[in-house]
Amino acid sequence: MITEQQKPGSAFGAHSTADDVLMGRDLTGTTALVTGGYSGLGLAATRALVRAGAHVVIPARRPETAADALRDLPGTEVCALDLADLESVRVFAERFLESDRTLGILVNGAGIMACPETRVGPGWEAHFAVNHLGHFALTHRLRPAFAPGGARVVAVASSGHFLSGIRWADVHFRTGYDRWSAYAQSKTANALFALHLDRLGGKHGLHAFAVHPGSILTPLQRHIPREEWHAQGWVTPDGTPAPGFKTPEQGAATTVWAATSPLLDGHGGAYCQDCDIAKPATTDDMLIGGVKPWARDPDAAARLWDLSCELTGLNAF
Repeated sequence: MITEQQKPGSAFGAHSTADDVLMGRDLTGTTALVTGGYSGLGLAATRALVRAGAHVVIPARRPETAADALRDLPGTEVCALDLADLESVRVFAERFLESDRTLGILVNGAGIMACPETRVGPGWEAHFAVNHLGHFALTHRLRPAFAPGGARVVAVASSGHFLSGIRWADVHFRTGYDRWSAYAQSKTANALFALHLDRLGGKHGLHAFAVHPGSILTPLQRHIPREEWHAQGWVTPDGTPAPGFKTPEQGAATTVWAATSPLLDGHGGAYCQDCDIAKPATTDDMLIGGVKPWARDPDAAARLWDLSCELTGLNAF
């Protein structure tokens, strides 16, 4: 069974920016948490949320680098967190809970892309561990802080999910490691996580959405040689982004839209793109996007949830 995607008809689109989406919206008194909120799309989302009045907490593996990037942006707070280390996740979450704050928005945006084979924790494949399991654990640990009746979790996925569903027989790539397949699996996991989180949390007022931000060149591509950028058609011969690519501000628009738009009431668990609910993918063209069926399968979402609970030892829902 595949969960349907029904478009609510947003006034925004592919060229809208995060500031466009939040124009006129007052988030004063809202605490948001944005992983990866000091670089690339995350930084663009942080800036827009702050300009709308939110206080934004930015957990960072490199807190000094994050503090420097956010030095001139009031309304932000940097804390140490390494998503590859579940003990670091626990310590961060406990300190946040001790502050007795209510969390209105959680953006699970930090991640890695197409990196060399790397093992973390008990030998977990790094993409699956950082992009999915770290955020899974963080969300569970933070459950007591979510605002009753109005909290949203946004999982930043990608059209990269086109390349792979969940490799149930070998999620950690014990054999046959491929950097793009590993990244793709983690992005499918992001979408399935949002789908099942909304199923469990919706009755308590916690809603979740997955988003494809679009194709954007940011520090996320740091492991990919520039020659490959050209070979993939990501850049023109003079090195500028190819047609169809977005700016970070445009890329962050769907994230903040999913975090705040009343149009998504009643559409919990949806996969979003270009500030609207995405259509089912009819081609393999990632620039066109859409969502593949394996990222909308509630049975796969429930299976992944159970596996993630087993791996992390957490089940707060």
